[in-house]
Amino acid sequence: MARFYISVEIERRVRTDAQNRCGYCLSPQRLVMASLEIEHIIPISKNGSNDESNLWLACPLCNRYKSDKTTGVDPETSETVRLFNPRTQVWLEHFGWSEDGLRIVGKTPTGRATIVVLHLSDDADALEVRSYWVLAGWHPPED
Repeated sequence: MARFYISVEIERRVRTDAQNRCGYCLSPQRLVMASLEIEHIIPISKNGSNDESNLWLACPLCNRYKSDKTTGVDPETSETVRLFNPRTQVWLEHFGWSEDGLRIVGKTPTGRATIVVLHLSDDADALEVRSYWVLAGWHPPED
C-alpha cells in the first residue's frame, strides 16, 4: 500500500495530542523500542483521509493488528461495533487495567471488541514487556 505524506507539523501535533503514547494500549514512546506510528483511525482503504482529525498514534503492534479494521465483535453480546477511536473517545470510559497491570479490560462493547481485534490482552510479547514495566514501577499508567 502506498504511503501517504503527512506533514511534519501535523505529525508533531498528533504526537503532542496523543501525549506520545499509543492510543490503544497506552504504551509510551519512551518505553517502546520502535517509533510510534501515525495511524489512520479510518483507513485510507475505507475512505479515510490524511486529515489531522483522522490521525492518531499507535505502537507498531496495535497498528499491525488494527490494519484496515474499523469494527469488531463484542465477545459478551456478539454484536458488531465500531472500534475505539482514541481521538474522540475517552480511554478510561472504555477500558481499565487488570489488578496485576498486565491486561487491558473492556468496560463497554467498544472496549471489549477493540481488545479482541487488537489483541490488547493476549499478545504474549506485549504481556511479557508489560510485566517488566510493572516490576520497574512504570506501568500501568495512572491517567
